[in-house]
Amino acid sequence: MATNTPVSDEHAHPGEHPHDHGDDHYHEHKPGHTDTGHGHSHAQIDPELFASEKGIRVLKASLVILGLTAAFEAVVVWIGGSAGLLADMLHNFADMFTAVPLWIAFALARRQGNRRFTYGYNRAEDVAGVIILLVVAGTAAIAAYESYQKMISGAVPIHLGWGILAGVVGFLGNERVAQYRIRVGKEIGSAALVAYGQHGRIVGLTSLAAVAGLVGVWLGFPLADPLAGFVITLAILGIVWDVGRSILGRLMDAIEPETVDQIEQITAGVPGVEQFHNVRARWVGHQVYIELHINVDPGLTVAQGHQIAEEVRHQLLHQIPRLTNVLVHVDPCDHDGRDYHAITQHHFVKEKSESRRPCA
Repeated sequence: MATNTPVSDEHAHPGEHPHDHGDDHYHEHKPGHTDTGHGHSHAQIDPELFASEKGIRVLKASLVILGLTAAFEAVVVWIGGSAGLLADMLHNFADMFTAVPLWIAFALARRQGNRRFTYGYNRAEDVAGVIILLVVAGTAAIAAYESYQKMISGAVPIHLGWGILAGVVGFLGNERVAQYRIRVGKEIGSAALVAYGQHGRIVGLTSLAAVAGLVGVWLGFPLADPLAGFVITLAILGIVWDVGRSILGRLMDAIEPETVDQIEQITAGVPGVEQFHNVRARWVGHQVYIELHINVDPGLTVAQGHQIAEEVRHQLLHQIPRLTNVLVHVDPCDHDGRDYHAITQHHFVKEKSESRRPCA
């Protein structure tokens, strides 16, 4: 017996949990949940639609601000020839255009699942994160090559004042956009958007590195400019390493261990749950999906077992941020020594003892 309904669906609690509580019975959800009361529409406005719209607004702002910043830097690079500023400009352009796959992913996430994509399109956000990583890595390679060319050619940038101004503008533009991305990314639970924001913050710091290189040239050290380009390249590679772990982790269904601890604590506290096992959780885009098994008294009716499972789901939906799908499978306890899974046991590798513990 299993029970599963997305948070945005209507669901009724049978038995001793009637819905005519009146207006004074409300639940306060963690971020990612909205509730209209206990008549149980857990989302008056679809939280997935709301999150996607907020993400798209961030990306629109990123395109405008970074487009203006990169265009200004491009003009100064063309007239001044700074390797450090060129590396920063390339990074800004790449940062701007990586908004496109993420924009597409947020738009896809608003589509309903179908018979081909039965789980919906939320995984597109994680794929967009990988595309962002590849683009960022490509900018590192270009920046390193251009810095090397400037170093061996001995070319010295000119119009240093304009170059320094462009670098400062690049820093301010990127920092503003980065703050916006990180704030909204955390609010809607989007690892890709948070990673995009962290990337933007480092891009801003690399703009200051370009400024430092130009100041070094102005002080009489011509190699400061290409060296700044190499410093920026290393910073970009650092972004790829740091952000890549989060993005690739989600593609591999990684979840924060403390979230699993919280799921287990909540489940253990529900009356009627004698044991639980096979707790699984994963991020899909900026949503959390959970699956688990609970053990109940085998003497209960189907309706009573379902009621306990619904209460587990109910508590999880209220207490786990950005949770939208919960699947609770109900197993009878083996007080009588009977193996209730014997009929399918030969299809699976024997479970570890810590995964299936005996009922109390």
